[in-house]
Amino acid sequence: MAPHRNIGAGTEAELPEYAGHYRLESCLGSGGMGVVHLARSTSGLKLAVKVVHAELARDREFRGRFRQEVAAARRVSGAFTAPVVDADPEAARPWMATLFIPGPTLAQHVKRNGPMPPPQLRRLMAGLAEGLRDIHRVGVVHRDLKPSNVLLAEDGPKVIDFGISRPKDSELRTETGKLIGTPPFMAPEQFRRPREVGPSADIFALGSLLVHAATGRGPFDSDSPYVVAYQVVHDEPDLTGVPDGIAPLVLNCLAKEPEDRPSPDELMRELRSVAASYDTQAFIPAQRAEPGAEADPGAEADPGAEARAGAGAASAGAVPGHQGVPEAEGGIGSEPANRPGADHTAELVAGTAPEPAPGPGPEPVPGHRVGPTAARRSARPTLSKRSLLGGGALALAVFGTLFSVQLLGDEPSARQTTTGARTTPDAFRAWEAAPSGKPGNPQCSYGADLLVCAQAESVFALDPDDGGLLWRHTAAGTAASGPPVVSGGLVQPAPEPAGGLEALDPASGKPRWRQENAEYNGLTGTGDVLLLTGADGTVTGVDSASGDALWSGRVPGHDALYFRTFAGDPLAYVASTSDDGSSTLVTAVDPRSGAVRWDARLEGMLTPVGSTGEALVLASADPVYDTAQALIRYTPDSGETRRVTLPVPLAQARGTVHGDVAYLTGTGGRLVAVDMTALRQRWSLESGIARSSTPVADGRHVYFTAPDGRLLAVDAREGRLAGQTAPRMDGTPDRVAATLPDPVIADGRIYATAPDGTVFAVDGHDPADW
Repeated sequence: MAPHRNIGAGTEAELPEYAGHYRLESCLGSGGMGVVHLARSTSGLKLAVKVVHAELARDREFRGRFRQEVAAARRVSGAFTAPVVDADPEAARPWMATLFIPGPTLAQHVKRNGPMPPPQLRRLMAGLAEGLRDIHRVGVVHRDLKPSNVLLAEDGPKVIDFGISRPKDSELRTETGKLIGTPPFMAPEQFRRPREVGPSADIFALGSLLVHAATGRGPFDSDSPYVVAYQVVHDEPDLTGVPDGIAPLVLNCLAKEPEDRPSPDELMRELRSVAASYDTQAFIPAQRAEPGAEADPGAEADPGAEARAGAGAASAGAVPGHQGVPEAEGGIGSEPANRPGADHTAELVAGTAPEPAPGPGPEPVPGHRVGPTAARRSARPTLSKRSLLGGGALALAVFGTLFSVQLLGDEPSARQTTTGARTTPDAFRAWEAAPSGKPGNPQCSYGADLLVCAQAESVFALDPDDGGLLWRHTAAGTAASGPPVVSGGLVQPAPEPAGGLEALDPASGKPRWRQENAEYNGLTGTGDVLLLTGADGTVTGVDSASGDALWSGRVPGHDALYFRTFAGDPLAYVASTSDDGSSTLVTAVDPRSGAVRWDARLEGMLTPVGSTGEALVLASADPVYDTAQALIRYTPDSGETRRVTLPVPLAQARGTVHGDVAYLTGTGGRLVAVDMTALRQRWSLESGIARSSTPVADGRHVYFTAPDGRLLAVDAREGRLAGQTAPRMDGTPDRVAATLPDPVIADGRIYATAPDGTVFAVDGHDPADW
């Protein structure tokens, strides 16, 4: 390809053809720090790649700052930022690649359309408060939040450019006398004490940014940056033209002293008072999809659609709007099966077709709560993509067809063990319990008519009807090893680190059998058999009820073993990927005998996510970036392999299968439903949650939990939010769990856990009433 010519001050005359493995297609913008390019990965994924100017690449101090930017951007990658895909700070021309995000900057929007009306301002404020909350939680201070560093994407505002951000644990410090930032959006302490800048500086910048969005100017305005700096430190802000509904919040953000400014969480609580008046129309109506529909991934780009790079720089200034929207990956190919003579291969791009109109909703559930809380909720609007979202709490529909699911509604005035009121003797009422009194998510499973959980170094059983504690048993090594296994009518905690395996009586919690010298590092239960794996790759099948060994040996072709089992499927699966990531050996094992029922070497880096009964569903990931590119449907009886390419790859994907539909989510908040029989994507939803648990499904809804303790339900047919519970934080918002336990479905109820240590249960039939 011929080199691209560039224009504009401070940019190179010739653009490089590649940055790393990414082909640079066009220039999106440039500034003092570098040039931002539209690029594509080898698989066709659209990216925004920032390439540092050649003269700056020779500056050792600048390279250090760029390394810090990359580190900060990686830490905050999520629903409210442009996720980092790759970077090379040590290259001759350092570069960083992020996902390409369509949408204008706030600066561009205000310049073209004028000040925002009050409903859009409130959504902007809420969306940016959510974004700053997540950025600050991982210990990063942005330090240059301004209109050109906010993208107005369809699914909400995105904070970009961490060029001068500083992680709390960073060793890089601002030089004495060197002022870094944009004066109209800098906090007083950035002029007075730049080494002591903390998260509150971003709140001050948020206040200035909102004044700009509301009026087209800043709260401190002058042609001279020195005058602006004086005004920021000494003068009161000019809020003329800021709507009365948010002016007090903006004024609080612009307090001179950092300790007088609200936190992001406090801002969101204050916004509840005006949440009921939110206008949920999209920020960019021309880009909005109709409810229940999704853009055709193969459609031509809209010539008028604006887009900008997520990797844009503060120092790069305003970046021209780029025409086009991200295109879906496509193409037709084949996936080989390893059966002799089998040639039943196919690949389909996961196009999205509208679903048939849903039938009548579920009948009213006996025991539906009718107390004051339920009555208050019943007066709220019907849930839809265009309505206010949330069950027991309102969530903002921020700038798009979908939503951001941060809670903005009512909170219970006091924590209660049970909620609601019975209307019939047999009714189930929601409950919550804190059996350990300690923070941290318990990990739970259901079996033997019990909810059994592990937390810290104990296992406990709860009555699934009311959450009452039935028994507790001390068991070392349970904290990070997953929920207890219920198999063969007994409860098996995770193996103890120093050796030891036991099974507990479900009625009393007392040991029924124990192996003292059993050194295992993995435990999987299926039916009435335990599969125990050792560090040397040996597998032992154990009768769950008696503790007797049924068989022992290795699974051919696999060194490190992690078995996966799926409800309704009698087999256990293990998958091992080749060193170069080009193929995966998948083996199905009979747990009772250890016999290999079938094995297949399939192309790609694959992970089993579920079973349809006749076929195994696997996620196919890019071996370099760990992003799921497709779902594979492998039918062992015929050797047929079908591939469904995902329109948008999912980072660190996790999934489940219910019936013939696979539900997949990843970091960044996207949840997709893929019909593995029709071989197409049914729907896609941007949940606004940067990281969630693995989804679980019951055919009616898909459930998952958020880091703040919320349980969310999504309509399985329509892909819309059906309800969510209140958050249950542990009082330390900076602490983020490494993994989130999956919700548990049993008898129409959904059981989940939260960071404050609670276990809770809700009725799965009516999530809108949670």
